[in-house]
This record gives sequence, C-alpha cells and structure tokens, in this order.
Amino acid sequence: MKATQVLADGYGRISEVVHEAVEGLSAEELNARIDPQANSIAWLVWHLTRVQDDHVADASGREQVWTAQDWQSRFALPLPAGATGFGHTARQAGSVRVESGELLLGYFDAVHEQSTAFIRSLAAADLERVVDERWDPPVTLGVRLVSVLADDLQHAGQAAYVRGVLGRR
Repeated sequence: MKATQVLADGYGRISEVVHEAVEGLSAEELNARIDPQANSIAWLVWHLTRVQDDHVADASGREQVWTAQDWQSRFALPLPAGATGFGHTARQAGSVRVESGELLLGYFDAVHEQSTAFIRSLAAADLERVVDERWDPPVTLGVRLVSVLADDLQHAGQAAYVRGVLGRR
C-alpha cells in the first residue's frame, strides 16, 4: 500500500466517524452543550471541517470549499469570514449553531471530496515538499496531512462522545 493510499484511508475514517456522530440528530441535539463551557457537536464538526478545508486548500494551492462553494453564506455565522475555530472562546464556540445535520454533512462531504481527490493525486515524493517554513523543522506536506488527520479524528471522537452523553440524558 502506498503512503498516499494510507492517508486516503485515514481521511475516510474521519468521514465515517463524522457521519456516525451527526446523522439522525435534531438541530437541538447538534447544538447542545453538555455544560456551558463544552463544545457542541455542531462546533466540533464545523471546526474539524474548517481546519481540514483551510490546511489542505493551502497545501494544494486551491481555494477553500468554504468560500468557493459559498458555505460561508449558508452557515451565516456571526464570525469573521476566515474563522476556523482555532482559539475560540466558549462564547464563540457557542455561536456556531446549525439548523440541520444536512448542512454540517454537506460542507464536510464537500471538503472531504476535495481533500481526498488531492491526496489521491499525490505521489509519495510529493509528501516531502515543504509547505510551512514557520516551524523548525519546516513542515512537509506529509506531516501537514497527518497533523490534520490526527486533529480531525480527535474532534470527530469528541463529537461521538457528546452524542453518547446526549443519548443517555
């Protein structure tokens, strides 16, 4: 199995967990917070999708799905256009509210499609390309893609956990 196939498989696992965490929930459940400082499923899935969209679009030289497909207007969040959720306060996280799982999954699926198409287009040697020189050592494409994968799986797992807690209430 090639390195790019392993990455594509990993990104597919994000998709599985996200869909399991979101499908069948009401807007009330998606926006629920298990305590006033906790993140909702809506915020967790929106955030992991925004991070993937931002980082993979930057690494691939493509426009973010958020703007290219006008998801920013569809979500109509009271946040700056480029917000990804990084560094959000509890209040900012609470402002990410959705009316349906279809909206969350629509955006996630569009980003997932763009990300996996990019990953499948890569050769193993492409993973060595430096994409961010602000770090020491500089970040390669392979490291960036694994970083997004790890972060997204953590947040998807958190969304699944919140769903489980809500189901026991």
